[in-house]
Amino acid sequence: MKLRSIITAAITIVALLAGAGQARAQFNLSRLIQGIKEGVQAVTLSNDDIVPYISQYVAHSDSVNEVLPATDPYSQRLARITRGITSVDGIPLNFKVYKTDEVNAFACADGSVRVYTGLMDRMTDDEVLSVIGHEIGHVAHHDSRDAFKQAMLNSAVRNGLASTSSTVAALTDSQLAAIGDALLTSKHSRKQEQNADDYGYQFLKATGHNPTTMISAFQKLQAMEQQAGAQSTALSQLFSSHPDVGSRISRLTKMAKKDGYNLTAP
Repeated sequence: MKLRSIITAAITIVALLAGAGQARAQFNLSRLIQGIKEGVQAVTLSNDDIVPYISQYVAHSDSVNEVLPATDPYSQRLARITRGITSVDGIPLNFKVYKTDEVNAFACADGSVRVYTGLMDRMTDDEVLSVIGHEIGHVAHHDSRDAFKQAMLNSAVRNGLASTSSTVAALTDSQLAAIGDALLTSKHSRKQEQNADDYGYQFLKATGHNPTTMISAFQKLQAMEQQAGAQSTALSQLFSSHPDVGSRISRLTKMAKKDGYNLTAP
């Protein structure tokens, strides 16, 4: 959203509230101004500026999820899977496991990678690594950073709207919650997903793993998605973006065959 659009929307909101006669009772002007200010800042934040905000979000995510300790078998398994993988694009990586049945994983632009036990329960080690490679690809291509910037902008606008209520949570808490909501509903573009698939494929090759495990991971996700149907919110969060999983499997299969891997196309 352009700066002019943000300001125009803010003026419109003020006018509507004032015209409705409810502004005096509930309207918190300082919070609205703060929301507008944050929206403008989100547009102008540099790449370096955004990292502390991402780290705050990751810390919040870690606080609301059950993070397994380093001594837990899941954490030990993840440490084995990711041994020797220390950075991407110069960004140090840190890995943690969330205990949940959800089939998911994500990587943030500050180098934080979080893998869910639901995913680990259903995948082999190399398949887990293939998913991690894909997610790291979004970091390497700055998709994760740009998505977070947009989420900050969206959440800041919503915070301005929410300031009409006297029950608004503390600013930092509401920002974190709103950013989380924006990230959950955001989707990478078709090109971004393809680039992340390519990165994950090459990442597996570069680390001495068979890249066809990315195909088998996608096939498992596709089977689970078909079995669970529209009820599978966890799966829709992980691989719902365009192109669909089937198209991505076909594309990766062609790549593997071209590279001489023995694999039968699905």
